[in-house]
Amino acid sequence: MPILVATHKDYAMPSDKFYQPIYVGSALHKKKINNFLSDATGDNISIKNPYYNELTALYWAKYNLQDQKIIGLAHYRRFLGHKASHQYQDILTEYEVNQALENFDVLVPKARNYWIENQEQHYLNAHSHEPWQILQKVIAEQFSDYQQAFKQVSASKKAHLFNMSIMKQTEFQAYTDFLFDVLSAVEKELDFTKLHDQDQRTLGFLGERMLDVWLIKTNSTYQEFPMVSIEKINWITKGWHFLLRHFGLKHQAKTHF
Repeated sequence: MPILVATHKDYAMPSDKFYQPIYVGSALHKKKINNFLSDATGDNISIKNPYYNELTALYWAKYNLQDQKIIGLAHYRRFLGHKASHQYQDILTEYEVNQALENFDVLVPKARNYWIENQEQHYLNAHSHEPWQILQKVIAEQFSDYQQAFKQVSASKKAHLFNMSIMKQTEFQAYTDFLFDVLSAVEKELDFTKLHDQDQRTLGFLGERMLDVWLIKTNSTYQEFPMVSIEKINWITKGWHFLLRHFGLKHQAKTHF
C-alpha cells in the first residue's frame, strides 16, 4: 500500500516504508538510485518525463501497482501532513491515511488560493498559451461531459495542485483513465519544439488542473491536508514573481533576482 515519492535525484526520504521513493525519468539516465523504484519498468512512459514531470510515476503506478488497495503520490519536497511544517515527522502516517479514506474518496493538499486571478489566467500568465488552448479544444471535442467541470475549475481562484493525491485503487484507476486520456490527446496536438524551458513540462502542469476537474465531475468527496514542505519556500520572492506575471511584467522578473 505505498505512497510513491517522485524524485529525479538521490534525496533523503521518510524512514516509514509506507513511503516508497520512485526515480522518475529513469529511462533517460544510466545511473540508478539504490533502493528507489524505477518508473522505467513494466508498462511505462518514463522516457516522456521531460513533458509529464512526476506524472510518469503515476502512470507507472496505474499499470504496475494494480494489486495495491491504496495509491498515492507525493513529491520529494512535498507531502501531505497533519500540520504544515518542514519536518518528516509531520507527514501522514499509514494509520492516518486509512482513517481518512474511511470517510472520503480522495486525500489532497490544501487548495492554493491565488486571490487575484483564476486558474486560466494563472496558467496563461505563467506559460505558453497554446497548450491551454489545445486542452480547451480537447475537453470540448472529446470529453464534453467534463466541459462544465473544466469551466468551473478554469474560473476558480483555488486549485489542488502538485499532482498529489491519495485514493483507493478503484478511484485511482478511474481518475488516471481520465487524466492520461486527456493528456495523451493534448500531446498528439502539441509541437514541443515550439516550447522552451519550463513550458516543455506542460503536460505535467496541465495535469495539475485535471484532478479538480475529475473531482467535480464525479462528485468525489475529498479531505484537504496541510503541506509538509521539506525545503523552505521564499514566499516573498514567489509572490513577487506572481505579481510580475499577473501585471504582464514577467520578463522583468529575471532582472530583479
